[in-house]
Amino acid sequence: MDFGAHLPVLSLAGEPFSAARLTEYAEVASKLGYTVLSANDHMVYSRPHLDSLTALTIAIDRSGQMKLMTSIALLVIRGAAPLAKALAAIDLLSGGRLIVGAGPGSSAKDYDTVGVPFDERWKRFDALVPKLRLFWKELEPRPVQDPIPIWIGSWGSEAGLRRTARLGDGWLASAYNTTPAKFGEDLRRLQTFVSRGGRDPNRFPNGIATMFFHVTDDRAESDEVLTFLADLLRRPADELRDRFLVGAPRDCIAKIRAYGEAGAQRMLVWPVRDELRQLELFMERVAAHV
Repeated sequence: MDFGAHLPVLSLAGEPFSAARLTEYAEVASKLGYTVLSANDHMVYSRPHLDSLTALTIAIDRSGQMKLMTSIALLVIRGAAPLAKALAAIDLLSGGRLIVGAGPGSSAKDYDTVGVPFDERWKRFDALVPKLRLFWKELEPRPVQDPIPIWIGSWGSEAGLRRTARLGDGWLASAYNTTPAKFGEDLRRLQTFVSRGGRDPNRFPNGIATMFFHVTDDRAESDEVLTFLADLLRRPADELRDRFLVGAPRDCIAKIRAYGEAGAQRMLVWPVRDELRQLELFMERVAAHV
């Protein structure tokens, strides 16, 4: 399994945004051996959320050879042509290092912001994915990759996995909507759908996004972080304890190994606080021992 790092595009506890913070984060992640730099996408959120495409663009020069990934880009909300144009620019400026994680998103507030009916999101998404690939051939300047790979974001529903197999070049799961057991079951179903579509399931990559983490041997500290995340995500803290990498290194290692045994190939981790130090701790005390 390889590990990517989410850019700090969400002000979790009032942290200020700056270009310097983004570029330093990218440089540190690259030097530590993370293979992907990703950014998730929201128009509005319960806390300030920086535009993901802008953040990725700012980080390009300091990202080394890491892949750049949207995790996920809101295709329906942004529109196929504007999104295709922006993504082509990122791919071109990075020398062909972009992976597009795409999905309709699950927040009705994002849709209200742009005046698009939330209940039309899946129908519109299905129609727009092929248009992304079409615009990459028609709009100039064109991306380096032909085409840019598209990984479909899906929580593992039957319809979502069929859609991923039909439209995607890979699958991106959500850390707080899965477990190793569920991921393994969903992956097996997805591989069946990919195979039925005439493609090799062994060449259909996957990953797990938004894996919040905080490495600590202090139980009180881990409880505090989980309480914070429970408030942010409106999920029970005990549920998140089972799903996120918050706590002692040995526990984090065990969860990652379980995901690896289930077939997970990539994990995009997101430090909750003390981000640069946590990126280092994760690689030294967790990833090095998986």
